Amino acid sequence: MNSTTTNDCSATEVSVVLPPDDSARCQHRFSNGKRCRLPGLESQSGFCSRHFRPLALSFPSCPSDFEDLSADLLPDLNEFSSGEDVQKFLVRLVVQVTRGRVSPRRAAVLGYLTNQILHSHRAIDRELENEPQKIIFDLPRPKRD
Repeated sequence: MNSTTTNDCSATEVSVVLPPDDSARCQHRFSNGKRCRLPGLESQSGFCSRHFRPLALSFPSCPSDFEDLSADLLPDLNEFSSGEDVQKFLVRLVVQVTRGRVSPRRAAVLGYLTNQILHSHRAIDRELENEPQKIIFDLPRPKRD
């Protein structure tokens, strides 16, 4: 028993052609808007090896964590003996981060270290405040002849 009925008007078959799986293709688009036909790799953010290399080279290089920045960050600071010295250092650090000379990772480490210096200043101040005052007896002795 076949329960399907067809009308003469609707009996024409429409074939739908599905495009090939676009998610597997390279994500690079040419200037005319067409996509590259090579397969893209997930490890290369969806680009083929031909188009991933130029893209990787166009990224700005990350600043080196081993570059000596003492001339820029510590021009007149020898010791962090006050909160003002730490503040000057942090201001210079922010300037170098915004210029791209210091990596965010290195800036976080340097910021943490300056925070520890500030806490040590507070601890020293508290120790000095809690120290009992010394009483000095400097009265002359009585003369006993």
